[in-house]
Amino acid sequence: MPAQITRRTLLRGWGVTLGLPPLEAMFNSSGTAYAATAKPVEPRFVFWFNGNGIPEKYWIPQGEGASFEFTPCLSPLAPFRKDIHVVSGLDSPAARLPGPGNSHYPSMSAVLSGKPYTGRGAGGMSFDQYVARKAGEAYRFRSLQIGVSQESFGEAIQRNMSWADRDRPLPPEMLPHRLFDRLFGVRDRASIDRQKSILDAVQDEARSVREQLGAADRQRLEEYLSSVRDLEKSIASLPPEYKTVVERPEEGGDLRDWPRIAKLQSDLLVHAFASGQTRVASYMLTKCQGLSRFPWLGHTAQRHHEYTHGQVETPRGMRILRDICRWHVEEFAYLVGKLKSTPEGAGNMLDNTCLLFVHEHAEANSHKNNNHAVLLAGHAGRMKTGLHTRTTGTLGDLYQTLADEVLGTRIDAFPTAEKKLSEIV
Repeated sequence: MPAQITRRTLLRGWGVTLGLPPLEAMFNSSGTAYAATAKPVEPRFVFWFNGNGIPEKYWIPQGEGASFEFTPCLSPLAPFRKDIHVVSGLDSPAARLPGPGNSHYPSMSAVLSGKPYTGRGAGGMSFDQYVARKAGEAYRFRSLQIGVSQESFGEAIQRNMSWADRDRPLPPEMLPHRLFDRLFGVRDRASIDRQKSILDAVQDEARSVREQLGAADRQRLEEYLSSVRDLEKSIASLPPEYKTVVERPEEGGDLRDWPRIAKLQSDLLVHAFASGQTRVASYMLTKCQGLSRFPWLGHTAQRHHEYTHGQVETPRGMRILRDICRWHVEEFAYLVGKLKSTPEGAGNMLDNTCLLFVHEHAEANSHKNNNHAVLLAGHAGRMKTGLHTRTTGTLGDLYQTLADEVLGTRIDAFPTAEKKLSEIV
């Protein structure tokens, strides 16, 4: 009879620490709780960000409820209709308070912390860190900060998504090499230089664990180890300069590796969740007020921020902004799909995850800070899905509701929060 093993089982060797994916042997007979502790899977949280706002007419569905139609920007999420909730009509009041910097600065601070921009950074702790302080103490990483954008444009408020407190940024890791080594505890020089697989270091322990597992778990373990090796190979194939530095491209240059980097970072995040290393992450796909070009979409005449303003006033400019925002959603959908395709207990990892997708502005061109449209995905807690809901309330109301009702990380108060949004739970 296959043995039961604990969720904390690790494979070690040569400075490598490799956690295991969710295996049947870790759960009770119904797949609803860990066998060793009788505790259900704790909900995970991903705070996802794209900069510069949206074109509302291409983003926000016209219809409400379960029969809403996917807009051009949201179309990549059509296969996940039952897994998402589009929520529109939210206000970000702190973004309108007077302060230094252009309107991106206070908007970014408000959407992350619910407080005004200080002149140096966010006015307080970002929402993901409220969750992390309650949820992350028992994990190897209280939270992970992940980035993709390779441009170094901007000040701290534009380049950071997570804030430990007022003016205390937690910079995102934008290099897949470094994130991989951090997650897998790589310290061996040959492995760091990609001359040797980390799987070589743990093969003896992997063999020992494999002998304890049933057929389904043995197959799941092999698939997991193969995916780790595939990640190694993908990272090793990146340009050499990605190992050490991220620079803003030269004027007129581009960032043609973005989609590749985004998927690698999403894969690494799923590995971190699957191996039980954290339950909270922020994911910054683009910078606030980002200046990227999009050669993989065929749009290089202007930068993203420019397309949200002067260029957006033409039909062609609106279509380009629509395409850019649709690519953002494609990357979000990729992460949703990876979580949904990863088995966990009686279901999959998306069943135990809450993802929240935000921008610093609502309508991009006008820099609106009301009628924010956010995306929720996953089935953690008592989240409602398969809907578009128009509501009234603040982003703070949303955050307080998620913390208290979905994530089980009750917080005393979040700035601008006054009520529970019963429409989402």
